[in-house]
Amino acid sequence: QVQLVESGGGLVQAGGSLRLSCVASGSILSIGAMAWYRQAPGKQRELVAALPGGGSANYADSVKGRFTISRDNAKNTVYLQMNSLKAEDTAVYYCNADIRPSTLLMPHNYWGQGTQVTVSS
Repeated sequence: QVQLVESGGGLVQAGGSLRLSCVASGSILSIGAMAWYRQAPGKQRELVAALPGGGSANYADSVKGRFTISRDNAKNTVYLQMNSLKAEDTAVYYCNADIRPSTLLMPHNYWGQGTQVTVSS
């Protein structure tokens, strides 16, 4: 059974930084794309940053130059370094990954439970 567990959220002042982590655990044969999404109150969930298994990172325009996504394949972990945080970055941040559990199963898309990021102005 595959699980994604995020950590690193919290309360930070505007202009500050946070680093989110997401660890995939369980039966994992391979991991493809990994990404971070966020959902603010009353808004739809939106893509923040994505990192394909073998490609370049993509970022939402609102976070370009401030956020950096990276991954450690040996640790099945994806990170989101968030700098110069703004009040509008306040949201629940979700980890997302395409994971193939075994050779008997096709890749499946998984979500973490989310971690709250609150930026005070």
